[in-house]
Amino acid sequence: MSAIRLALVIPCYNEEEVLPDTNEKLRRKITELMSAGKISEESRILYVDDGSRDRTWELISQFCSQDPQIMGVKLAHNRGHQTALLAGLECAEKFCDCAISLDADLQDDIEVFGEFLEKYEEGCDIVYGVRSSRESDTAFKRGTAQGFYKLMKAFGVEIVYNHADYRLMSRRAIGALSDYKETSLFLRGIVPMIGYRTDYVYYTRGERLAGESKYPLKKMLSFAMDGITSFSVKPLRLLFSFGVILLCLAVIGAIVALSLGAFVGFWGIFCLIGAASGIHLIAAGVLGEYIGKIYLEAKKRPRYHIEAAAGVFPGNPEE
Repeated sequence: MSAIRLALVIPCYNEEEVLPDTNEKLRRKITELMSAGKISEESRILYVDDGSRDRTWELISQFCSQDPQIMGVKLAHNRGHQTALLAGLECAEKFCDCAISLDADLQDDIEVFGEFLEKYEEGCDIVYGVRSSRESDTAFKRGTAQGFYKLMKAFGVEIVYNHADYRLMSRRAIGALSDYKETSLFLRGIVPMIGYRTDYVYYTRGERLAGESKYPLKKMLSFAMDGITSFSVKPLRLLFSFGVILLCLAVIGAIVALSLGAFVGFWGIFCLIGAASGIHLIAAGVLGEYIGKIYLEAKKRPRYHIEAAAGVFPGNPEE
């Protein structure tokens, strides 16, 4: 069996502080894997600049000019981590046998690359990198993350617990992923829907090398909302059920009040109206999320455009 042509796909957004160290570590790792005969010399590191406003693209271009095994693409506009990752995978599909996606901060343990490749050689098309523990997280982050996974499971979304976007995908799996055309991307929910043979590699997540997280609380909440509304209609069904229960309770309450000859006072009426208004607003908000996604999907806008490419690229990355 010939050596595996591996692509490392790294989405980047304002990562100038961390990129030099990241690039050096990734170069050493793929050199080690090539020396061991585990990957082909045609393997590449592919950086995807998601419309950064700092020197990220300048650094990527510099890396490409210094090392033919490094390539880069620059998106014409900031489209978000998930779209940048998809763009990188679709570019990598043209020349690789499989691709490993990971974040630029290298909190994901690159020492388990060998385990990913072993699973691929055993016939797996998708290998998930799963955190063995969350001891390095703050209590708040650990609690919110665990709550997120449990909520997604409760809403019927197929998702791998303690898995982010650190995974290996075969060329065949990337091709299947490209068949999913939704605009609101939530790859952690889409990839398990592909099927094919899968497995897991467990690792300990490290500290960020430099800079700050690109997923503050506001973005995490938005990400969670995208995940729920893109894959589950259970919130709509729960609202319907809640409405039915509330109506039944109101009817029973009215019957009891009338049988006792009691009448609801001003404040009682006020509270009932307030509660009903709140329920209507919540329902409208949830419906708005779904209608908004229908609106975006109906436009069929392109998910991204590549503004520039750097490095020796097999094929045309702008196709």
